[in-house]
This record gives sequence, structure tokens and C-alpha cells, in this order.
Amino acid sequence: MDRFLSHYCNRIDAKGRVSIPSTFRAILAKEQFGGLYLQPALECPALDAGGKALIAEIESVLAGLPPCSDERDRLSMALYGTSEILKIDGEGRIVLSEAAKAHAGIAETVIFVGLGSKFQLWEPESFQARLEAARGRMRDVRRAGPEP
Repeated sequence: MDRFLSHYCNRIDAKGRVSIPSTFRAILAKEQFGGLYLQPALECPALDAGGKALIAEIESVLAGLPPCSDERDRLSMALYGTSEILKIDGEGRIVLSEAAKAHAGIAETVIFVGLGSKFQLWEPESFQARLEAARGRMRDVRRAGPEP
């Protein structure tokens, strides 16, 4: 199974377009989605993005909740109600909406971060802070070692 890996930094051009990294585009092309599914991340100032695999994960989570329940409706609203399907142009570029850029604090530069079945778009300084916090957490876990 193909996975979104690594991270890449790209600038937004004068027309508001940003290139999706070629390795990420190759995975999206294999899924034959024809676009890019984009939603504000629920717990951080980033954007979740992907294709069919991301949508399948969301559907799986929602399917585990009782139909017509408040919980399912709230999660559906958070995941679908603020989502967009972006067109990828012939050069592999997308245009981020103002709402998407505002959620992530993106202005001129975007960090694309692979997370396996999806990837995220980050403002560079926010990404660095999140990465350092994640590394710190992993160091704490390693220091603690296995529980007896």
C-alpha cells in the first residue's frame, strides 16, 4: 500500500497556487480520485488532505456511530461540513481557499507532511513547533521505558 511519507516545503505563487509534491500526486493518481479532499484538521492548525483512502477512513469512523445520533451528526458536520474537494491542475497545483488558509495560518509557504493514508498542510513555523513537541513526547516515552 502506498503511503504519504516525508515533508516538503512549497511556496504559494502570485496566482495563489501551490504545487502538491510529486510523490503525493503519484499516490493520488493511483487512487484515481481526480482531485484532492481537504478539510480543516480537528485538533491542530493544519489541513488534512488526501484521496479515497482518507475518505474511506472517515466513512469507517462514521459507520461505527449510531445512525441519526447527535455524535454522528456532529462529527459529520465537523468532517464534511467544512470540507472541500479541490481540483488539481495539469501542473499538479491547487488553490487553497481563504478559509482553509486562515484555519492553518498559511500565507506564502506551505509544508506538506505525510501521515500515511493522508497528509497535512501546515504553516512552516507551526509545523516546526508541532514537530518539536512530537519529538519531545517520543523522548519522554523512550525515557520512561516499558512498564513492569
